[in-house]
Amino acid sequence: MKEAFNYDTVSEALNDLAKRGFTHDFNIHEEADCLICTNTMTQLSPEEFEIVETYRFEGDTDPADEMIVFAISSIKHNLKGTLLNAYGIYADGATSKIVEKLAKHTNKKDSFWN
Repeated sequence: MKEAFNYDTVSEALNDLAKRGFTHDFNIHEEADCLICTNTMTQLSPEEFEIVETYRFEGDTDPADEMIVFAISSIKHNLKGTLLNAYGIYADGATSKIVEKLAKHTNKKDSFWN
């Protein structure tokens, strides 16, 4: 049985994920339709990674605090890291679109998208 993690803040989630080995930062590379690791500049196509955990944070007083943290793992490239995405009124439409597309490759039942 997979251990459940609960976090009150984005920074708490990022700090704990880093302690658990998710040390790389990922961003969406729209033109190449992939994720890019900002630490190594490695590009990950959708079939080269899995979204293994997701955490959604609601901004109680500030809509800018509405974020989703994705824990990303790539066996092929031996990388684990995180991808942040805003939602609500501050959502990056392109990022949301590609994350939805890439999320299809997850095989985890506890995914945010399931």
